[in-house]
Amino acid sequence: MQEKQTTKERLKEITAQIEDGVREVFTSGKYAEYLRTMSRFTRYSVNNRLLIYAQSPGARHVAGYQAWQTKFERHVLKGAKGITIIAPTPIKRKIEEEKLDPDTKKPMLDANGDIITEEKEIRIPLFKPVTVFDISQTEGKPLPVLAETLVGNVQNYDMFMEAVKQSAPVPIVIEPMQEDIDGYFSLTEQNIHLREGMSEVQTVCAAIHEITHAKLHNADAEEQKSHKVEEIEAESVAYAVCAYYGIETDANSFGYIANYTQGKSIEELKNSLALIANTADEIITDIDRHVSERMKMRETEHEKPADTLSEEHGSVLPFPDTEARRHSVLEQLKTCVTDPKPSAIPKKTKETTR
Repeated sequence: MQEKQTTKERLKEITAQIEDGVREVFTSGKYAEYLRTMSRFTRYSVNNRLLIYAQSPGARHVAGYQAWQTKFERHVLKGAKGITIIAPTPIKRKIEEEKLDPDTKKPMLDANGDIITEEKEIRIPLFKPVTVFDISQTEGKPLPVLAETLVGNVQNYDMFMEAVKQSAPVPIVIEPMQEDIDGYFSLTEQNIHLREGMSEVQTVCAAIHEITHAKLHNADAEEQKSHKVEEIEAESVAYAVCAYYGIETDANSFGYIANYTQGKSIEELKNSLALIANTADEIITDIDRHVSERMKMRETEHEKPADTLSEEHGSVLPFPDTEARRHSVLEQLKTCVTDPKPSAIPKKTKETTR
């Protein structure tokens, strides 16, 4: 009984830590730093991303003590201080429930007119604190990586941009336009326009910015978001996705983020972070998938011997889990779209008036 109470108290403290973390993210000037951390943990809830950021902002890949040993053949360094997150630990319980008639949906009766019951097993959602460790706190076998098929040249940049275009919900058009505009999403034409002649970094980040507009701001709503809120959401998603692929972008546009919190509850701010995280995750998943497909096509076009392909790649992505796959894709794609001296994106964008 005492152990359950201790767990409850710990969860209460963690909840308070999450709430403090939400406020700190928006008001401490560390919003961009949080987005960088968030982008690395696409399989975690917004609560756990906040906890990881609060305890270890530089964390890159986390796993439990045993998972590092069994999944990755690495071990946690002696004296390493773990990161506390929340893990679901549902329990099963059997209950007696009224048996309903499949047609009428009314309780069924026995010969005596009594309601018939049946035993059912239900799952009760519970959570408990668990400890994970960052890869920097471990040593051992390197994480799996892809073969050296992606390097920093134009051909591979083109392949990456094609994957970005495939991930967009509307067509992307690259065309000449005035210098102070990177691009815009047209609500009426249902397409994205990008300025021709921008650097690779500018083009990628502007594309993701406008893809976010196309995903989140593509319909008239009863309560429309302000232009500033829409720009915060689009720029946040673009920053997080670019951070995932190692693309350096300008964080100056987050200078006014503290004003965004005025009058908003913790729950509203957390929902905002969740929306940004989920949208970034969706875009990253799509880009990763399309890049992987194109890499497979490239291998087929080169007619690589089957035994060599199997030895080096297995089924192209032979990783223990999605997180390890994304880590390796990240390491290889960093040089795919990043200039030697990446330039920041001008933050002036044009959006169709609604």
